[in-house]
Amino acid sequence: MHDVEDFDALTPYERYKLMASLIVPRPIAWVTTLGPDGVPNAAPFSMFAMVGEDPPLVMVSIDRLPGGARKDTAVNIDATGEFVVHLVDRPLVEAMDATSVRHPPEIDELAHRAIVTVPAASVRPPVIAEAPVALECVLFSRMDIPSREIYFGRVQRLRTRPGLVDRARMRVRLTDYAPVARFGASFYTTTRERFTLTGDPTTDIDSL
Repeated sequence: MHDVEDFDALTPYERYKLMASLIVPRPIAWVTTLGPDGVPNAAPFSMFAMVGEDPPLVMVSIDRLPGGARKDTAVNIDATGEFVVHLVDRPLVEAMDATSVRHPPEIDELAHRAIVTVPAASVRPPVIAEAPVALECVLFSRMDIPSREIYFGRVQRLRTRPGLVDRARMRVRLTDYAPVARFGASFYTTTRERFTLTGDPTTDIDSL
């Protein structure tokens, strides 16, 4: 038997606490954008997912600030139609978390945190140089709900840390990839404990 919660009887915050702690682990999208005046912005979001491959789409859900004000990332995507999604591994967690602190839009958060960037190949927002994965995106579509602005990005270019992708087979070397994810409340988790249901406990993860 299950305990049953009537979501219509809960407050939005109560629903958030339950859903965000149960629908885990969630990969983190560390998103860079450019403001209308060209100032870079970076912020992490854990309501992020791959949506499809044809076209190649990702989704980032951006919460509104108290009182309904918009976050800079949402404003910037609407203004420019471009953004870069980075995946985060353990060495980058502290830098990623530091960019969750709000600054005025005229502050270059990447420079402020001494986060090194390189130019993107297909969009204007910068790429975080140390990220293991970066997805250069253009805005495909968006939708609004009372608490959030939801953006769908079409991936234009995939950038990966050298050696992470076997380019001859177009497969990721999974032994070299351990992104960090959100795990409810203020907790994070890594993705190093893995198993397969192939029936062969000795299966090489890089052969899958």
